[in-house]
Amino acid sequence: MSNKTLLATGIVGSVIAALCCATPLLAILFGTLGLGAWIGGVDYVVLPALALFLVLIIYALIRNRATQHHPTPDAETKV
Repeated sequence: MSNKTLLATGIVGSVIAALCCATPLLAILFGTLGLGAWIGGVDYVVLPALALFLVLIIYALIRNRATQHHPTPDAETKV
């Protein structure tokens, strides 16, 4: 996977997970649909997903910085 793809995946996933954590509308929506009991378990899925995507962003940034300082021979020929 390329560094840009990793970074984009991490950013999009983090934003989606953060919106799910911070949006009280989700609780209101589930409550009106009669699915309020499902809200209790959402934190067990969304918070680890947020942490995973944040780690993915950090990994992509570190990998990007490492390739900028030590480019591979293939990267030089593609330019």
